[in-house]
Order: sequence, then C-alpha cells, then structure tokens
Amino acid sequence: MEVTIDQSNQLQQHATTVSSRKELNHRLVSPPSFHACGDGRTVVVTEHRISVLTHRSNNGAADVEINAKLDVFFTVSEIIENESDDYFFRKILCGAKSSSPEKQASLYVNHLGMENADECIIYLQGGPGFGASPPICGLGLGDSSSWAGKALSRGFKRIVLMDQRGTGKSSPITKQTLQNRFPDLFIFDDPDEGGSGFLLTKDQTIDQLQIAYPDQSKNVVTALKESVDFLSCFRADNIVQDAECVKNALLMVPTIGSESKPRPWGAALGQSFGGFCLMTYLSQIEDPPKVCIFTGGIAPMLSSCDDIYTSLWEAVKERNLRYYDKYPGDIETVKKIVRLLLSDPPALPSGGSLTARRFLQLGVSLGGSPASFASLHSLLTTALVEYGGCDGENQEEFSRAFLKFMDSVQPFDNHPLYFLLHESIYCDGPKSSPANWSAHRMFEKISSIQPEYDFEFTSQTNSSDHRPTLFFGEMIFPWMADGDYAELSGFGMKALAHAIAKKDDWGQLYDAEKMRLALGDGWKSKATAAIYFDDMYVSFDACMKVTKRGGPMEKCKVWITNEYQHSGLRDDGEQVFDKLLGMAKGSIQTPS
Repeated sequence: MEVTIDQSNQLQQHATTVSSRKELNHRLVSPPSFHACGDGRTVVVTEHRISVLTHRSNNGAADVEINAKLDVFFTVSEIIENESDDYFFRKILCGAKSSSPEKQASLYVNHLGMENADECIIYLQGGPGFGASPPICGLGLGDSSSWAGKALSRGFKRIVLMDQRGTGKSSPITKQTLQNRFPDLFIFDDPDEGGSGFLLTKDQTIDQLQIAYPDQSKNVVTALKESVDFLSCFRADNIVQDAECVKNALLMVPTIGSESKPRPWGAALGQSFGGFCLMTYLSQIEDPPKVCIFTGGIAPMLSSCDDIYTSLWEAVKERNLRYYDKYPGDIETVKKIVRLLLSDPPALPSGGSLTARRFLQLGVSLGGSPASFASLHSLLTTALVEYGGCDGENQEEFSRAFLKFMDSVQPFDNHPLYFLLHESIYCDGPKSSPANWSAHRMFEKISSIQPEYDFEFTSQTNSSDHRPTLFFGEMIFPWMADGDYAELSGFGMKALAHAIAKKDDWGQLYDAEKMRLALGDGWKSKATAAIYFDDMYVSFDACMKVTKRGGPMEKCKVWITNEYQHSGLRDDGEQVFDKLLGMAKGSIQTPS
C-alpha cells in the first residue's frame, strides 16, 4: 500500500514525539504515599523525575554543552476516586517496587491514560531559587486547607508541584554543587590550603590576579564565563519549557496524525515570581495554560529595573513605619542592636557574620503574613541577654539562641540562586540589561538624599529623634558576598555574582503582542490576577501599567485588594484561589 507524503510526515512526526518522550527519562522516585485529608478524601502523592536539556535558545548561554541535561523533580497529588484507583496505587504500583523507576512511571502514565491535561493544574512558585512546598507537610490538601485542596474540589483531578530547575530536588544549585561543577572558579578561595601561597586581599579583582598569577587566573576566567553561561539557563524561559516537559511526560503519546492538536495545561497558578514565569509562558509557549492565575505576580515588564527598585524602597519604608506604629518600643531596640552590630559583628555558627546590614534584611518578612509583625517583635525581644560587668554594671550581649536563629532564618546560604539571579528577573532582553546591583544603587542614591534610609545615621540618633532605623525588603546587595554569608562568599562566588550583575545580553522573557494574542477574546487562554495594593515585593504601579487598557495584559481580569499582603495565597489560599478561578470562569463578577 502506497504511503502518501502526508502520511509519511505524520509517521515521521510521531516517531519524533516518541523519541523525545524517551529522552525525558521519566521515572518514579519512590512508592506512592496515601493521606487522609478529611471529608472522605484520600489523596495519593507520587514523586517523579524527568531529564531535560540544560540549554535552550534565547538565554544567552551559547557556551553550555548542547546535549547537557539536568533533572526536574515534581509531585502529583490526586484524589483516589474509586476502587480501581485504590487497587492500582496500593497493589499494582506499590507492588512494582522491584521494577525500574522508568517502568513504574510507565505503569503510572498508562493508568492515568490522559489524552489531555484539561484536569491538571501546575503551580509555579515564587523566588527565584526555592523549591515548591511539598504536599501535606507544606501544602494541605483538604478542601479548606489551601488553594490546592480547593482546586481538587473545583474540577481539577491532579495538582502538579514542580521544583523549578536548580531548586529543591531539581539538580539543586548550591555553592557546593557549583564547586563540583566549576572547580577552577574556586581556585583562589582557600589561598593557604595546600601551601598554594596565594596572597589575596579582600577586594582583589581578576585583572589584578592575572598579573600576579597568570596561569591560574586564565583557568578562573574560563570557569567564570562557563558558570555565568550555565546559570543563564535557570531563568523563566527555561522554567516554562520544563513545565511543558512535565506535562508531556504525564500525557499519553498522541496517536499518529494527532500530534498537532493542542494539549495545554488546564490551568497554571503563578505566585510572585511564578507569575513572572506565567507571563513568559504566555509569551513563548505556543499553547499556554487554558487558565492563568496570578497572585502577586504581574511582572513589571514596562518599567526599568532602577524605577522598580525606587518604587519598592518607598513601599519598604511605608511597611516599616506601619511596623513601628504597632511596636513603637522597638524603635530604640532596633537602634541599640544596630549600634552593637556596627561596633562588633559576631560570627555565626555557619561561618558568616551578623553585620548590621545582614540583621536589617530581616525586613524581608514584613510584607508577608499577618503574623509577620508579631514574629519580628518576638525575635527582637529575645536578641539580647544581660550579664554583670566587671565594674558592677549590667551589660548586654547577643543571646546564642538569637545568633543560631539568625543563621537559619535567612535563606541565602542554602538557596544561592535567589542571590545570584534575583535581579535578572527584571532583565527582559539586552535593552533592560544589565541589572548591575540595581537595588543597592537605588538605596545609595535615595539614602544620600533622604537620611532616614541610612541605618548608620538613624541608629546613632538620640531617643528624642523618633525616626526609626529602617529594615530592608526583598533586595539583594553586593556586600552579601563579602563575608556576611559564608556560602555566598569567597573569591569564586563573589566573582560569579558580579559577573551576572554585569551581564548585558540577557534573552527576552516577554512578548507583548503574543500575550495580547494569547489572551484575546475567544482565544487560547484566560487570565485573572490578584494585585495587592500594599505589596512590598512587586510594585503596584508597575503592575497596573501592564494590566491597564492598552497594556500587554489588558484582557486579564484584575482583583485589586489590600485585604491581603503578598502572602495572600499562603494565608487564605482557598478563598483567594476560589475567587480568581470564579473570575476566570465568569461566575464571579470582578471587576464589577
């Protein structure tokens, strides 16, 4: 029987699809776990891994090995709806423990038999640099316990939580893994180790080292370029491609001739930076999720990085003032702590140093949950302990419990992507690059004009001066690699951070016209967004530029509220999700 050209093309396309599916190397990580979630609901959670390409186009990482791969970890949470499901998960899948992880994944996919992803919702978490909250212990699955529990009651059969590449269990990026991958980058980190004889000063540059140690410096320069190119692959453009790979791994291979039929996610929920990723989804993926839900995550794509941070510093100041209105006694407490830290910053158990500026980074929590003010106040009241001095007068020092808490509460050591790539999320192509430590530069500029931002000044004012010392917000600074954080410091990490900050050829993340097209009337996707009026992390005004009439996301239905802070999805997830999903479906008339 003669094969037509169309049939031949279909066969070739089908073979390509099957081949690409095999390359994902989908496997189950462990046997399924079962959880009673109330109201007669039993939820089964499965843990998965796939392998994806490290480097794709559009990210300015030309020197990354073309076929290099990394792992992406994700969980799937679903309700056991009938005896057939129960038998499969408890008997067949649990009984297949002796089979290969790939075979177990194949059994799972065949049992699902998903021809489309209409009943799946994928969650894109905030950050960048953090893994998704694990189901049950980090995210409740009861009907009223979280957004995910509510989603399972609103027609979604499966909740997919993906650790974005480089985070959680997805080939995590830490100083340790970077040292293993790029050992030459860290040649100068331990100058006395092994009698190397390197004599480095704290602020020595590569240019200076190339004169003193030309051979070693050549290797460092090569490793630095390779590491910058590598980390350039960990932004939203690749994250959304990974999400597509996760979806494809769960779907049945399409039948011959049906490969071109769209099979998008039923929905995607983007919190904070996850919303930024969702805007990249709308810009770069041909068939984005049918419903796109944003919570505190409208990327300020029409504003410059410097303008964004200028606005955010004002929001941080306002949030500080609200905190001190609630706890006016803490004005003097914070000034005292800052003075002590400026005078003699103590070493921390991890090897870092509790400087005044590191202490003030506790302010990152002030835009969070309703308990954030009380939590900070409680911590400050336990920071100092008194002891009798040799002159008979009581003196104060930092409690060991406080120092241990400070060492663990700040996430940067364990999640360096947050430090290394945070400002790059505002770099939408070469025209908005480099970021060049924008938050720090804007802080220096503002504090030179408005002294109330200068913590060294305000901490020295007397009790009659009621101007408080202001905590910082969600900002990163170059000095974080100067010994304040042990895992961010050393010559290698510092050089890497500065090279990324100065990178001026970032790929484009957003496409206004494609977003308009994807969200057009009767087109591919619907979008709804919660925009928090008092948001300390995402500029309200910048969000409104994007969503106003004529903006790239003018078709996104917007709910503006000051009932919640940036953490609304965590604090009241079932209500926030229910409202936004209702807006998308047209059952809730917001805006009115």
